Amino acid sequence: MATRVLVPSGVLGLGFDRAALARGVAARPDIIAIDGGSTDSGPYSLGAGVSKYSRAATKAEWRHLMQARAEAGVPLVIGTAGTCGTDATVDWMYAITEELAAELGESVRVARLYSSQPRDRITKALAAGEVRPLDPAPPVDAAALAEMTNIVALAGAEQIQAALATGADIVIAGRTTDTATIAALPLARGDHPGAAWHGAKIAECGALCSTNPTSGVILVDFDETGFTVEAMAESALCTPHSVSAHMLYENSDPFRLYEPGGHLDVTGARYRALDARRVRVEGSEWVPGPYTVKLEGARIAGYQTTILAILRAPRYVAAAREWTKRLHAFLQGEIANRMGLSPADYTIDFRLIGADGALGSLENRSGQPVEIGVLGIVTAATQETAAEIGKLINPFVLHYPLTEEEELPTFAFPYSPATTDRGALYEFALNHVLMLDDPMAAFRILVTEVGA
Repeated sequence: MATRVLVPSGVLGLGFDRAALARGVAARPDIIAIDGGSTDSGPYSLGAGVSKYSRAATKAEWRHLMQARAEAGVPLVIGTAGTCGTDATVDWMYAITEELAAELGESVRVARLYSSQPRDRITKALAAGEVRPLDPAPPVDAAALAEMTNIVALAGAEQIQAALATGADIVIAGRTTDTATIAALPLARGDHPGAAWHGAKIAECGALCSTNPTSGVILVDFDETGFTVEAMAESALCTPHSVSAHMLYENSDPFRLYEPGGHLDVTGARYRALDARRVRVEGSEWVPGPYTVKLEGARIAGYQTTILAILRAPRYVAAAREWTKRLHAFLQGEIANRMGLSPADYTIDFRLIGADGALGSLENRSGQPVEIGVLGIVTAATQETAAEIGKLINPFVLHYPLTEEEELPTFAFPYSPATTDRGALYEFALNHVLMLDDPMAAFRILVTEVGA
């Protein structure tokens, strides 16, 4: 049975072409599927259990998608709700859905798929040998698991299928693989499994597989032998090059993609242009394997305070690296004398904005900037300690000389106070898989009626 999936964007909150969405709805899809999350911005969202995207932007875009769902009369599914897919962000997305249902006068059946994992469940699974490391993976034991603020398991197609089987109009899923929301219905309806997973991979980021990535909206037709992909924006074209290239995106192996229950092999895939806008793909294969779900976890690694100064004097700009090295050594002595702390109790990392702000010591290019921003990042075990160090180093970041013989310089603070307390610093602490005999054993579904 052929299945048509409409993908409005690579992620909710990033935006999409409204006219393209209307064309997609007019094409009568069987389901609307969108991703809601990412680990691209680091571990904070997972650690804190909050969305990185604006609530206002999320609500505005979700309004359009709920209206599109009502017009098309098909299910609407979002995966990894609220960036990280914790239970808290699923409920955050559910609250937005409740508000919109009331405002739009819609009555909808909502299934919430929860992916958060109790620590004791993972601790028991670890002891039973059911948690296995990927490469690379940090060492994990019961003590490490106890430190994690949030742990999630990445749901696959089976869990999305179970949520759809409740008759839900809207599925708000916790952490899922990027492809699961798209592949679930084609697989449930008996379309080619290799095509279902491959087409889902191609469409996961919306129009990124087209010549106009920012347009967002993609339509994918799945059937018994392959899939056809088309961008909905008038200015966007899908070509064999743009479609095949997406297997390189966020994938260490451009021919294999691992998912719960097996992996996709596109070694034999063939990409053919049907016309200027559409690409047909056949030859992808699904290779069944043990049923595992990936685990992600985050924990607090410390607390941070930052300070920013700007160097403009040409001599200091040219010698910025030498200056920060000298300043760092001086500050270690001051912190030891005044606070009684050793370097093991904290870190101070100076990044030179305009010279090595992104790569630090890995930077291999140089130029002649007019000014250099000196960003000091203080990390300590508590926010109070980090803040105290930030205040202690403040006058030296503003006035410390390049040599002992010269008068004290004065640099520029772009704002006052110059220090900012950032709060908790989180780090990813799990890169493992959980073995499951029953795909639903680590997940739960709650169904409610909302709206008019």
